[in-house]
Amino acid sequence: MLDTSRLILRGKRQDAIFNIIGILFTLVGIVTLGVLVADLLIDGLPRLSQQFMTSFPSRNPARAGILSAWVGTLMVIAVTICTAVPIGVAAAVYLEEYATKNWVTTLIEINISNLAGVPSIIYGLMALGLLVYQFHLGRSVLVGGLTLALLVLPIVIVSTREAIRAIPATIREAAYAAGATKWQVIRYHLIPYSMGGIATGTIIAMSRAIGETAPLITIGALSYVAFVPGWREFANGQWLNSGFTALPIQMFNWVSRPQAAFHQNAAATGLVLIFFTLAINGVAMYLRYRIRRNLKW
Repeated sequence: MLDTSRLILRGKRQDAIFNIIGILFTLVGIVTLGVLVADLLIDGLPRLSQQFMTSFPSRNPARAGILSAWVGTLMVIAVTICTAVPIGVAAAVYLEEYATKNWVTTLIEINISNLAGVPSIIYGLMALGLLVYQFHLGRSVLVGGLTLALLVLPIVIVSTREAIRAIPATIREAAYAAGATKWQVIRYHLIPYSMGGIATGTIIAMSRAIGETAPLITIGALSYVAFVPGWREFANGQWLNSGFTALPIQMFNWVSRPQAAFHQNAAATGLVLIFFTLAINGVAMYLRYRIRRNLKW
């Protein structure tokens, strides 16, 4: 005869052990992150100033700044967002709602999932051969943004598909019963209701893209840039063809130097990069919150 009380006690004990193990593993990640951030604060916080943010790189570490690096990062991320999100959402909608379920679709889905794990330098090599040498686009902001867009595109596609799948089937059935077409169901129901999941995927994708160094170095991003595009270049779109650098590249350049003062500059640059990442995530989470609050199921 089964002793139910003993089984319940054993189950509770296993749950408690699992909770303790989960908390310990979580603390390992939190403590590690805290130590890294604390180390950056100790080394880099004294260097953060208006002069550091508004000056160009220099051989003199006391006069060096990151103006061209953070402007280049924002330009590249803008191109990445404007490219990866529309294409990724459109591809996800097609695969989820329009594509016929056959071996070709299955092969495409498997390849998309596999592309999410491809090393980033492979995308850099592909962009170098295709965009720089084949299409002659140059080593520009446009090429850098397109390279990172290719890198994060699988993340956007997969997250968007999961968000669409999470929508209850009753939403589609009610819309079809009211006489809506397939596109109207997608346009007015599926896309708005899945916007929270799309925003989450975009957050993850941009968090990865903003810290990537290898593909940008591969396509020939500059390590020393003493200029930024002016308002006229931004107005007529010529900034897309401008040379650029980025915060991760600037950090790599300074860390590779032997002087301790440049290492402090690299730590300060790391703090700025963390701030940019948190700012982008914060804006995306705020938009997701507003969208979810305005939706009515």
